Amino acid sequence: MSSVVQNPSSTDFEAVIGLEVHVQLRTRSKMFTRVPTGFGEPPNTLTDPVILGLPGALPVMNREALDKIITTGLLLGCTIAPVCKWDRKNYFYPDSPKNYQISQYDQPICVGGSVEIELPGPSRNIMGAHRQVQLTRIHLEEDVGKLNHFAADSLVDYNRAGTPLMEIVTEPDLHSADEVFAFLTALRTALVAAGISECDMEKGQLRCDANISVRPVGATKLGTKVELKNLNSISGVRDGVAYEIKRQTAAVRRGESIIQETRRFDPEVGSSTSMRSKEMAHDYRYFPDPDLMPVKVDEAWLARLRALVPELPFDKQRRFFEQYQLPYTITSVLVPDRALSDWFEQAVGGMPARAQAVGNWIANDLLRELAAAGQTLADCRIKPAHIAGLVAAVESGVISSSIAKEVFVEMFATGDAADVIIERKGLKQSTDTGELEKWCAEAIAANPRSVADFKSGNEKAINAFKGGIMKASKGKANPKLVDEILRRLLSA
Repeated sequence: MSSVVQNPSSTDFEAVIGLEVHVQLRTRSKMFTRVPTGFGEPPNTLTDPVILGLPGALPVMNREALDKIITTGLLLGCTIAPVCKWDRKNYFYPDSPKNYQISQYDQPICVGGSVEIELPGPSRNIMGAHRQVQLTRIHLEEDVGKLNHFAADSLVDYNRAGTPLMEIVTEPDLHSADEVFAFLTALRTALVAAGISECDMEKGQLRCDANISVRPVGATKLGTKVELKNLNSISGVRDGVAYEIKRQTAAVRRGESIIQETRRFDPEVGSSTSMRSKEMAHDYRYFPDPDLMPVKVDEAWLARLRALVPELPFDKQRRFFEQYQLPYTITSVLVPDRALSDWFEQAVGGMPARAQAVGNWIANDLLRELAAAGQTLADCRIKPAHIAGLVAAVESGVISSSIAKEVFVEMFATGDAADVIIERKGLKQSTDTGELEKWCAEAIAANPRSVADFKSGNEKAINAFKGGIMKASKGKANPKLVDEILRRLLSA
C-alpha cells in the first residue's frame, strides 16, 4: 500500500494511470486465416478450423495486419523491431476456443513512441495545453470471441475471434480522467485518419482497460494498481477513471490498503465492483508459438510504409494555423476528419486568401446541411470546386453574402455550380449606378432623422438606409456601391 499521509488535504494525492488500448485493425481477413472480418453477421458464421483450434489446422500470418501495425508505429514515433516473434498466452475461458491466444510477449513489433494530447482550453473556442503521453509498446495479437449473457444462459459467438488486434500500452504517464479522455480522443482521431481502424467502440473495435493507482504528491514509488474494465465509450472510460481515483483516495485516507485486483465499472450506477484478483504475466505461461516463424522487418518494408504515413492531426492543425491563418474554431472542426480536411484543401486550391471564407462555408453551412439531410460527405452533391466558385462570386461582387446563402442551399440540393445557379435565377448584383442612385435617394428622403444623425457624426446611422435599398432591389444591390453612393449623397 502507498504510504498514508496524516490528515491530508484534497490535493495531497495524485493519480497515476496507464492504459491498455485494444484496437481492431481494418483488414479484409483475420489474423491467421482467410476468413473475412465483419460485424453484425449471424453468430459463428465467420469461423474455420484455424479459429476454432481444430486438430491439424495451422495459422498463416496476415501481411496486411503487419503493415497496419508497422504504419501505426511509424505514425506514433515508435522504434520498429527488426525481428518480432509470436507467443501463446495461455488461459482457459469460453471466448478463447484454443484455450490460448496468439500474441507477442517479450518481442513486440513496436517499442516506445508517444501520443500528443490536447487538454481543454479556458473555453471551447481556445486551444488548450498540449503534451506527449509516452507509450511502452504496441504489439499484435488475435482477438477472442464474445460472450452474450442472458437470464439463464451465456452463449459464445466466435465471429470476432481471430480478428487482428493491436494492443497499445502506455507508460504510467496519465494523471487525471481528463487526460485519459484526451489521450483516447487523440489516438482514435489519428488511427481513423490513417485508415488503421474505424475505432467504433459500439462495435468493439476500440476497447480500453485502465490501470489506476494513487500516491502522495511528490512520491516516486507507484501505489497498488487496480485494473478497471467494462469501459465501453471514451466518456465511460473518463467517468470510470474519475470514480476509481476518488474511491482509492478515500480508502487511503481511511488508512485502508488498496488490493491489486480487476474491477468492473457500471456506467448506469456510476461505480465499480470487484471482479477478480489481478493476473500477473507469469499466470499466462507465455511460450513461443511453435507454428509461427519470427517476422523480420527489413528497411525496404519500412521505406514502403513510411511513404504512406499521413500527417498527424495536430501537425495538420498547426499547418492550417500557419498556412491558411485559420482560427481554432474552424481547425478544430476540419482536422479531426481527414476526408473533410482534404475536401477543404481541394476547395482552397492555390488560393490561401480564400481559406477563411471556404472554412466558414464548410464548418457552418455544409456540415449543417449534411446533418439535416442525414448525409455524409461522401453523399454530398457539392464539390470542392463549387465552394471555391461561390466564394469567388462573393469576393468579385457578382452576388452579395446574403444571396450566397440562397445559392448555397440550391447548390446542396442540385449539385449545380454557383455560376450556373446565379445565371439561372438571375441573382447577379445590380451595379447600375443610375438605378442604385434612385433607390439611395428614395431611402434618404424617407429617413430624415437618420440623415440628421449621420450628418451630426453618427457613422452607424448610414445603416438605417441600407435595409430599404436591399428590399427595393430584392437583395441585388451591390453593398459596396450602395455605401459609396449614400455617402456621396449625404455629403452633398
